[in-house]
Amino acid sequence: MSEPTLFTRIINRDIPADIVYEDDHCIAIKDIAPKAPVHLLVIPKKPIPRLVDAAEEDKALLGHLMLAAGEIARQSGVGDAFRLIANNGADAGQTVFHLHFHILGDKQFSEAQLGF
Repeated sequence: MSEPTLFTRIINRDIPADIVYEDDHCIAIKDIAPKAPVHLLVIPKKPIPRLVDAAEEDKALLGHLMLAAGEIARQSGVGDAFRLIANNGADAGQTVFHLHFHILGDKQFSEAQLGF
Protein backbone atom coordinates (compact mmCIF):
# COMPACT_ATOMS: atom_id res chain seq x y z
CA MET A 1 0.00 0.00 0.00
CA SER A 2 1.32 3.46 -0.86
CA GLU A 3 2.01 6.10 1.73
CA PRO A 4 -0.79 8.60 2.38
CA THR A 5 -0.22 11.97 0.73
CA LEU A 6 0.49 15.11 2.70
CA PHE A 7 -3.10 16.18 2.04
CA THR A 8 -4.53 12.85 3.20
CA ARG A 9 -2.55 13.28 6.41
CA ILE A 10 -4.00 16.79 6.82
CA ILE A 11 -7.53 15.50 6.13
CA ASN A 12 -6.97 12.77 8.75
CA ARG A 13 -5.67 15.41 11.20
CA ASP A 14 -2.26 13.73 11.40
CA ILE A 15 -0.65 17.04 10.37
CA PRO A 16 -1.94 20.44 11.46
CA ALA A 17 -3.18 22.94 8.88
CA ASP A 18 -5.17 26.15 8.87
CA ILE A 19 -8.54 24.75 7.77
CA VAL A 20 -10.97 27.36 6.44
CA TYR A 21 -13.70 25.04 5.11
CA GLU A 22 -14.76 21.42 5.33
CA ASP A 23 -17.69 19.34 4.17
CA ASP A 24 -18.27 15.64 3.51
CA HIS A 25 -16.32 15.67 0.23
CA CYS A 26 -13.54 18.23 0.55
CA ILE A 27 -11.45 20.43 2.75
CA ALA A 28 -9.91 23.87 2.15
CA ILE A 29 -6.74 25.08 3.82
CA LYS A 30 -4.51 28.14 3.66
CA ASP A 31 -1.46 27.59 1.46
CA ILE A 32 1.79 27.65 3.48
CA ALA A 33 3.62 29.51 0.67
CA PRO A 34 0.99 31.97 -0.59
CA LYS A 35 1.28 33.57 -4.03
CA ALA A 36 -1.49 36.08 -3.24
CA PRO A 37 -3.06 37.67 -0.15
CA VAL A 38 -5.75 34.97 -0.34
CA HIS A 39 -4.28 31.61 -1.36
CA LEU A 40 -6.33 28.58 -0.42
CA LEU A 41 -6.21 24.95 -1.48
CA VAL A 42 -9.42 23.01 -2.13
CA ILE A 43 -8.70 19.30 -1.68
CA PRO A 44 -11.05 16.37 -2.25
CA LYS A 45 -11.11 13.86 0.57
CA LYS A 46 -10.90 11.12 -2.05
CA PRO A 47 -7.22 10.90 -3.05
CA ILE A 48 -7.00 11.34 -6.83
CA PRO A 49 -3.34 11.86 -7.84
CA ARG A 50 -3.89 14.24 -10.78
CA LEU A 51 -6.86 15.72 -12.60
CA VAL A 52 -6.24 13.37 -15.54
CA ASP A 53 -6.53 10.44 -13.13
CA ALA A 54 -10.16 11.30 -12.32
CA ALA A 55 -12.62 8.72 -13.60
CA GLU A 56 -16.19 8.84 -14.83
CA GLU A 57 -17.27 7.98 -11.29
CA ASP A 58 -15.64 11.23 -10.08
CA LYS A 59 -17.88 13.55 -12.13
CA ALA A 60 -20.09 14.50 -9.21
CA LEU A 61 -17.06 15.05 -6.96
CA LEU A 62 -15.39 17.32 -9.53
CA GLY A 63 -18.59 19.34 -9.87
CA HIS A 64 -18.83 19.58 -6.09
CA LEU A 65 -15.25 20.88 -5.92
CA MET A 66 -16.10 23.68 -8.38
CA LEU A 67 -19.19 24.70 -6.39
CA ALA A 68 -17.26 24.49 -3.13
CA ALA A 69 -14.46 26.64 -4.61
CA GLY A 70 -17.00 29.35 -5.42
CA GLU A 71 -18.47 29.22 -1.94
CA ILE A 72 -15.02 29.25 -0.31
CA ALA A 73 -14.00 32.23 -2.45
CA ARG A 74 -17.17 34.10 -1.42
CA GLN A 75 -16.59 33.29 2.27
CA SER A 76 -12.98 34.50 1.92
CA GLY A 77 -14.05 37.84 0.45
CA VAL A 78 -12.76 37.25 -3.08
CA GLY A 79 -15.92 35.95 -4.74
CA ASP A 80 -15.95 38.74 -7.34
CA ALA A 81 -12.43 38.09 -8.67
CA PHE A 82 -10.16 35.11 -8.12
CA ARG A 83 -8.13 32.53 -10.00
CA LEU A 84 -8.82 28.83 -9.73
CA ILE A 85 -5.85 26.71 -10.77
CA ALA A 86 -5.15 22.99 -10.94
CA ASN A 87 -1.60 21.93 -11.74
CA ASN A 88 -1.49 18.53 -13.45
CA GLY A 89 1.88 16.78 -13.19
CA ALA A 90 5.35 17.78 -12.06
CA ASP A 91 6.14 19.73 -15.24
CA ALA A 92 3.05 21.87 -14.58
CA GLY A 93 4.19 22.62 -11.03
CA GLN A 94 2.29 19.95 -9.10
CA THR A 95 4.28 19.03 -6.01
CA VAL A 96 1.70 17.04 -4.02
CA PHE A 97 0.13 14.25 -6.04
CA HIS A 98 -3.33 14.52 -4.55
CA LEU A 99 -5.65 16.59 -6.75
CA HIS A 100 -6.19 20.10 -5.42
CA PHE A 101 -7.26 23.48 -6.68
CA HIS A 102 -5.63 26.79 -5.79
CA ILE A 103 -7.90 29.76 -5.09
CA LEU A 104 -5.88 32.96 -5.47
CA GLY A 105 -7.42 36.34 -4.81
CA ASP A 106 -7.23 39.84 -3.40
CA LYS A 107 -4.62 40.70 -6.01
CA GLN A 108 -4.76 41.74 -9.66
CA PHE A 109 -2.97 39.16 -11.78
CA SER A 110 -1.29 39.30 -15.13
CA GLU A 111 -0.09 36.19 -16.91
CA ALA A 112 3.56 37.14 -16.29
CA GLN A 113 3.02 37.58 -12.54
CA LEU A 114 1.34 34.28 -11.88
CA GLY A 115 4.51 32.25 -11.47
CA PHE A 116 2.97 28.81 -11.75
